[in-house]
Amino acid sequence: MKLPDSKPFRAVGRELIIRLLPPAAGDSSDAITHFQASVSDLFDYALRDVNDSDMVGITIRNEVNLPDKAIGISFSRRDQLSDEVILSVFSKVAQSNARFNALDRLIVVIYSVRMPVGFGKKQALRSKGRPS
Repeated sequence: MKLPDSKPFRAVGRELIIRLLPPAAGDSSDAITHFQASVSDLFDYALRDVNDSDMVGITIRNEVNLPDKAIGISFSRRDQLSDEVILSVFSKVAQSNARFNALDRLIVVIYSVRMPVGFGKKQALRSKGRPS
């Protein structure tokens, strides 16, 4: 989903419907390590086109239990949004919501706002003091 352009910002919303799978039968990692790796891979994929200076906000909700509380990560710069921040918020809300199950289908909405970089004007390259 693309939001309307507004100068000087460009906002984009991306909705993913995902389902995290349990560890494979021969997988030696525990469920928590597998979950953390899955969430990390998910957000690496979802944020692949976002610049480090862009602002990013994320909501995650359970497709089955829509009235349940959504997990929300406030807008912050992409370079400040680490796996630890995402997993910390995810685990806090998941613990407070009894009907939330990470193996259910989840709706992940990622909003990004491209921030302008620089002065916004193109200046002609001129030598000072000499005519061009």
